[in-house]
Amino acid sequence: MKDGFTLRIRIVYILIFLFGLGILGRLFFLQILHHSDYKEMANRQYFVSPAQYFDRGSIFFESKDGEIVSAATIKEGCLLAINPTLLEDPEDAYNKISQIIDLDKDLFFKSADKKGDNYEEVAHKISKEKGEEIMNLNLKGINIYSERWRYYPGNEMASRLLGFVGYNEDKLEGRYGLEKYYDRILSRIDGEGSIVNSFAEIIMDIKKVITGDSIKGDIVLTIDPEVQSFLEDNLKSIYEKYEAEMAGGIIIDPQTGKILAMSIEPGFNPNFYGEEKSLSVFLNPITQSVFEMGSIMKPLTLAAALDQNKITPQMTYDDKGYVILNNKKIENYDGKARGVVAMQEILNQSLNTGAVYVMQKLGKEEFKNYVINYGLGEKTGIDLPDEISGLISNLNSDRDIEFATASFGQGIAVTPIEMASALATLANGGVLIKPYIVERIETDEGISKKTETREKRRVLKEETSEEISRMLSKVFDEALMGGIYKMDRYSVAAKTGTAQVNIEGVRGYEEDQYIHTFFGYAPAFGARFLTFLFLVKPQGVKYASHSLSEPFVNITKFLLNYYQVPPDR
Repeated sequence: MKDGFTLRIRIVYILIFLFGLGILGRLFFLQILHHSDYKEMANRQYFVSPAQYFDRGSIFFESKDGEIVSAATIKEGCLLAINPTLLEDPEDAYNKISQIIDLDKDLFFKSADKKGDNYEEVAHKISKEKGEEIMNLNLKGINIYSERWRYYPGNEMASRLLGFVGYNEDKLEGRYGLEKYYDRILSRIDGEGSIVNSFAEIIMDIKKVITGDSIKGDIVLTIDPEVQSFLEDNLKSIYEKYEAEMAGGIIIDPQTGKILAMSIEPGFNPNFYGEEKSLSVFLNPITQSVFEMGSIMKPLTLAAALDQNKITPQMTYDDKGYVILNNKKIENYDGKARGVVAMQEILNQSLNTGAVYVMQKLGKEEFKNYVINYGLGEKTGIDLPDEISGLISNLNSDRDIEFATASFGQGIAVTPIEMASALATLANGGVLIKPYIVERIETDEGISKKTETREKRRVLKEETSEEISRMLSKVFDEALMGGIYKMDRYSVAAKTGTAQVNIEGVRGYEEDQYIHTFFGYAPAFGARFLTFLFLVKPQGVKYASHSLSEPFVNITKFLLNYYQVPPDR
């Protein structure tokens, strides 16, 4: 009996201890970790506002030196509402208020006519100073309330990457880009629980923090604002110069998959997204559109054959200027024959017939396997919403022509992020890396969750990566625009591509319309960054070497200087 009584006493002590631990734990969460949250909740009681209180985690860029720069934050100000039942002289009120802020006249008078209503919002996002001026007018039926809204300090900067916060029916949420992908983390809607939780709920809170489930916080991007800005300036320049339909670019660390910059022109201003006429401007074609990439596919084809020892850089073939397969004629871009040339010339002179020759040496099945292993035709898994996968179903055919055209980048269509990820295998020693944009999440509980580099698989041998890099550095030094861009102190690997534009929904190509592509990495060995550029339907210029060489070189020189990369020559 005594033993049983002692056991019960111990159980009671344990329960009391656990209960006390739970209370202490909860106090820790409330007074230390969530002190600022509950202070803000208390302060909210002093704001007289019928509007829904808005709160959301912030998004930051981060420079090479670790300085964080706001990309998306919360701005505080006022909204103007009227009480039509108390508004005595709408005309006088409008005239006085419109001297202080821009006021929609039609909306104001339409709202003022609703005499049975006592609350109509007529202006938003007013500065506190302007709001105070309006309040000092002491107009009956005119009310100023506190308001908070999503604000993007950079305006159009990285707009297609960031997305925006907008209404989905009656709920404010991330609608595109990172705002949508990380909405669960950035949202504060679920962050206002009851103050007194059960012990089980406290344990669940701790578990969620540790496992990362339902965490709330701010996100810090891999995007460097200086690099992003430089990329955008160059893209905007060529977009306008060549009156293109679109210009895009990615700068990625090929060793880790970290995205240093990503942009599309034209962009939009997420602070005024409602002014846009087309929803398409909110999409990110880098992850949500596919293109036939043209000759930047050739290095991938040659690397696969090098990897299988089917060719060497010194091997030659007889270029007749064309090849006929399945009764279809494939020609070089200029229709000319080169005679007996080495494999290097396939890249130097961008020979379609040479890419076909290499694919045939490799074999159709092996070529298809490498295409798949490069990640073409599959989602990269990048942390952006609604990513689509490339279209490589032509390689399910037995027809030689499908494999031949794919070898030089026509007939298969992939997303720019897929292609950049595949090309990174040439620069990093042959490994397919998962690209990512968020460097870390700073949780509300004070825990920093860092994104880890993730290797998907090895695609090429290291020596293959070195060999193709050596060949591509010769392209940059000797062949690109006659070698005028060669850098004496740095090795750079690069290749251009010019592809026909597929007619949407129809088999065939648009006449005299092209997509220009350009990729390169530096230094050519132990690359620090890879730049991928594309230009859709540029006017007045036929080849990518003429439209994209200069911006690529500008960006590369900037990156070498900005990151203080030591010379390798």
